[in-house]
Amino acid sequence: MKTNSPHKVKAEHLPDIDCVLIGVNCSKTVGSCIASILSANYPNQKLHLYYVDGGSTDNSIAIAKQDKNVTIVALNLEYPTPGAGRNEGWKLGRSAFVQFLDSDTLLDAEWLSKAVIAMDDKQVGAVLGFRKEMYPEHSVYNWIGDIEWGRAVGKSDCFGGDVLIRRQALEKTGGYDEILVGGEDPELSRRVIRAGWEIIRLDALMTKHDLAMKTIKQYLRRSFRSGYGFAAVRNREAKAGTTFWKYDFLKIIIKGGGFLCCFAFSVLIMVFGHTTNAMLIIALLLLTFGSTMLLSPRLFRIEKFMREDTLNRREAKRYAWHCSVVVLPQLFGIIRFYAGQLFNKPLKNRRSTLKTGLSTPAT
Repeated sequence: MKTNSPHKVKAEHLPDIDCVLIGVNCSKTVGSCIASILSANYPNQKLHLYYVDGGSTDNSIAIAKQDKNVTIVALNLEYPTPGAGRNEGWKLGRSAFVQFLDSDTLLDAEWLSKAVIAMDDKQVGAVLGFRKEMYPEHSVYNWIGDIEWGRAVGKSDCFGGDVLIRRQALEKTGGYDEILVGGEDPELSRRVIRAGWEIIRLDALMTKHDLAMKTIKQYLRRSFRSGYGFAAVRNREAKAGTTFWKYDFLKIIIKGGGFLCCFAFSVLIMVFGHTTNAMLIIALLLLTFGSTMLLSPRLFRIEKFMREDTLNRREAKRYAWHCSVVVLPQLFGIIRFYAGQLFNKPLKNRRSTLKTGLSTPAT
């Protein structure tokens, strides 16, 4: 979707925007995030900043307070969620548009001017652009994140944590689900669409982000939570009668569950079965079948990744490994969601474990 040049719009005709950024223990990034908003190519008097802190134990609030233009909201929640922070922020404001940001992002200087022009279409309820990693070369995990932020331009079926939303859409839908610890952005997206608005992705940079992921433990935790989010959103969408994320959900169940079942049966056969050639062959066939299911992108979709994600063959093979194995921690996230449903114990964030890191550029 193309937009007019923002320089053609006079400053006095630009609408006010409430900028809501959320964070917990984000002292390393919140100051830069605020500075990026205030240095945007948009009149500062038209911007109203709200930093909603979910209960930091570091000096995040003190850093945010250094700028008198920022309204500080300290929630001090034992179990903070992104939805609770964002709802608290947008409900304090009065502007027609709300720009949501995570505290580990930097707003592109031209984004707001481009986004408000797209909002001239009254059918548009939310506008987003591209999020790019600042240091994709620093770790394979940052690199994967950079690939997966990119999506097709035009009408979109959901948005993420960085988005410009029409206040009217927030008021009509009630805003974010404050229970979810994953998937809260797509879940709201779907309600915005069902309320009659469109979501548009512009061919423009929106934010730069620092995933700051350095270890396999961080990767597994993030993948687990994404699986939990898939299940939570899919559960709600199934009740609403839509197919949103149905394929992604089933892919995780079939690939991850199929591999684990085949692996478990193979082990049982070899441990408790009769040690015969026939039984060993059956166990080997089961293990081969399960591994083929799990590694199908790695084995069959290299060219597709090269074409769609503009990767060379080596990069496409690396990304295919991620797409293959990520379903295993995601599967456990799905299991955790339904276990929480069964025992009325949803997954909760503990603020003591939440912390925004910072990458050091690779040299």
